[in-house]
Amino acid sequence: MHALVVHVTIHNADATGEVLRDEVVPQASSAPGFKAGYWTWSTGGGPLNGLSMIIFDSEENARAAGDRVSAIAASRPGDVTLDGIEVREVVASA
Repeated sequence: MHALVVHVTIHNADATGEVLRDEVVPQASSAPGFKAGYWTWSTGGGPLNGLSMIIFDSEENARAAGDRVSAIAASRPGDVTLDGIEVREVVASA
């Protein structure tokens, strides 16, 4: 299994939450090889940062999903900034 790890800075929480619910989560969960996904954002004061970890059955499927996430983020420059995206091998889970 492989995880797609995404870091973002959120500039517009309302719009980002809407895109997350309406586009990102449905696309990710219906993507080939999808196993599980978790989308989070920081709480408290200061800038709002998002972190997601989406688990896929293969590195290939995780990378393909990463391309789709990058495209969505690029289409919403006023709402979210993509700070980093990487694919990691899952070595343990519980």
